[in-house]
Formats: sequence, C-alpha cells, structure tokens
Amino acid sequence: MDPLKKKFAELALAQFKEMKAFKAEYGNVKVSEVSAAQVFGGARGVIMLLWETSLLDPDLGIRFRGYSIPELREKLPCLGCSEPLPEGLFWLMMVGEIPTEEEVKWLSEEWRKRATVPEHTFRMLDSLPVDTHPMTQFIAAISSMQTDSIFAKRYFEGMAKTEYWDAVYEDAMNLIARLPRIAAYIYRRSYHNGEHIDPDPNLDWSANLAHMLGVTDDPTFKDLMRLYMTIHADHEGGNASAHTTHLVSSTLSDPYLSFAAGMSSLAGPLHGLANQEVIKWIFEMVEELGTTKPSSDQIEAFVKKTLSEGKVIPGYGHAVLRQPDPRFIAQKRFAERHLPDDDFINVVWKVYEVVPPILQSLGKVKNPWPNVDAHSGAILVHYGLKEYSFYTVLFGVSRALGVLASACWSRALGLPLERPKSITFNALKEKVLQSAKNTASAN
Repeated sequence: MDPLKKKFAELALAQFKEMKAFKAEYGNVKVSEVSAAQVFGGARGVIMLLWETSLLDPDLGIRFRGYSIPELREKLPCLGCSEPLPEGLFWLMMVGEIPTEEEVKWLSEEWRKRATVPEHTFRMLDSLPVDTHPMTQFIAAISSMQTDSIFAKRYFEGMAKTEYWDAVYEDAMNLIARLPRIAAYIYRRSYHNGEHIDPDPNLDWSANLAHMLGVTDDPTFKDLMRLYMTIHADHEGGNASAHTTHLVSSTLSDPYLSFAAGMSSLAGPLHGLANQEVIKWIFEMVEELGTTKPSSDQIEAFVKKTLSEGKVIPGYGHAVLRQPDPRFIAQKRFAERHLPDDDFINVVWKVYEVVPPILQSLGKVKNPWPNVDAHSGAILVHYGLKEYSFYTVLFGVSRALGVLASACWSRALGLPLERPKSITFNALKEKVLQSAKNTASAN
C-alpha cells in the first residue's frame, strides 16, 4: 500500500468510527433550518453536506483543512520553486497533514507514472471539430477514459462496500495524473494547429502543464500554474461543480463519470465562465477608452456606464465571501512580484480601487469585493494564453484535486445516496401559510 493510501486508510477508519458514534448520540440535533426564501433561492446557506477538504468562512475566505491561502503558501513544500506544489495540497486535503518534501516528491513521481492517456481518448478528441468548445472536449475526454475505471471494474466483480474508497482512490489518482496532458492536448489542437508538446518527465504536475501548453519560455509561468492549481483546487462542497460531482458519486458512479458531470456544471455561465467575462469586459473597456492605461476617472465612468445598462461588474461579488477573496490577493501578490509593469494587470488593480466604493454606494450589494476571477485572466493574458474560452479547462484541472479527494472521503465514510425532498409550489404555500397561522395563534 502506498504511503498516502496507508495514511488515508488509518485516518478514515478512525473518523468513520467517530462519526458513527457521534451520529448515534446526536443524530436528532438540528444544524440548519430552511426558509421558503431558501427553497426558492437554490438552498443557499442550508447546511446539508459533509465535506472534509475545505471550509469557506465569509470573512476569512477558504481554508483547506484549517489553513488559509497565505499559510499554505508559507508551509507547503516548494521544492526549489517560488510557489508550493499542488501535490502538497492534495496530500493535505487527503490526510489533514502538511506533507514533507519527500512526500511531495513521491506524489509528484507517482502522478508521472500514472499520467499515460489511452490512445482512444486522443483519437476521440481528434474526431471532434477543431472549433468545439474546450470544455466540451474536456468533458468528452474525461468520459472516454472511463474505460479504465478500476472502481467500475471492481464494483461489477462484487467488491465489498468497505473497499469502495480504495477503488475510488486509484481512479482519482489516475485521473488527476492524466488531466494536464488532456488539457494541453485540447489547447494545442484548438489553437496551435495540433502541434503537440510531449510531457517532460523531470517536471512536476503543474510545471508539466505549463510546459505542454507551450505559450511561453518564461520560467515564472510554471510558478503561476503551481499557484493557480493550488488556489482553485477546492471551495467547500456547496458550489455547483463540487456538489454535482458529490451527488453523482453518491450514486456509485465511478470518479470518471462523476467528475465529467461536475465539469458539465463548471461549464455553465453562472459558475466557471466568470473569468472569461472579466477579460471580455476589460478588453471592451480598453477598446472603448482607446488606451491601455486608463485613469481612475475613466474607469469609474465606464463602471457606472456598465451598471446603468443593467449589467454587473464581472469578477466582483461572491455568494458567501464578505471580504476580498484571498485567492484574488494571492494572485495580486504574485503579479506584484513578477509582473508589476504589465499594463493590463495594472488596469485590474485600478478596477480594484474603483469598483468597491461604487458598489458600496448603491447600498444593495452584500459583497463589493473582487473574487478569484477578477485577476486570473489578466495574468494568463500576460503569458500569452489569450484564448479565454480555454480558461475554464484550467479551472477544471485544478478543481479535480478537491472534488476527487472529497470523493475518496465520501466513500470511506460510507456517505449515502443524496436524496433531498422536493415540494410543489402549492404544497409549499399550504405549509408556509399553516405555519404562519400556527405562529399567529400562539401569539
């Protein structure tokens, strides 16, 4: 048994026993109540999912196993780079421990060994029109690799429920290992005439993705990919792509099919396409103003014009966060260190100064601060990755780390098939009005 699997097995078994005892004693204690507004509003704020890998605090932002993003950048092994390797974050999400350098080296090498993509996946991709959206290609490629699913094979051979997590772990490790090659292949066939770049066996997971994309020889792009893959890896379990992966996995669909479903959710305009909208909006502003160095007054006028047209400012606001997104701040720190003179990035920083006071003045916005999408595209543009329809694929590669680590935990803890109760509008009205009547009578 490999060292990560061994640690995970020991930890998961102990937590399973603790959870079982806790449920027996406290199972009837309420942890959340649901209002009619939440039924209409997508169950926002309803506590209903168990998700071990991260927790989102409205004021502090995302915490991976209790660690903030600044703490991760300080504590996770970098192996001679300026940014920590996402391999270390995956280890942390799996077992709750900051890994050693040797453990990160082992995991990086393990993913290299598992990174071979089946030839039929490449043939399938090459059969699609070149202008097929990158996310469509990504989802199709993931689904095509389901033929290699260890979980599916062992399930139909009759494996015991106590072994589910083991098969999910093997699929998760294989799938994560292959994603950089898949993503780079899609990028090169879509935008570079199918002139593919072979992986470098000496590079770590993120650096190999940067290498195979082939957009720049600047070594700091590899560090950007390490940072990008780390900060986008997980955002607790209630967001659409994480919840979709969790839901489909709860049916005992294997990790390939579950993750493909999650990526279909990520492809939606309200979820993973936000970073594209930010870049489009800034391009439009720069073009309309006729300068790549607009003043704060010019930006303010364009922001107010956007709002007057009934539009939102892309990259600003978040369903949960009530402070600037730490993922935005992490990218800003990276750019300040490596790209301080880039005009486009300086526009992003000026927008950051201008937009929040305007949104606050409207009095209707709970969170006027930038989220992760407000900055990520501008840095990618600097390095030559300007095809913003591809950006969500990068997001998806990163998000695999969190949702697949969580899939391992879900099966190890024996979490059941998810099955919430639905209600018709008439039944909801009857229930709410009766409740209101009972409250009035009691008073």
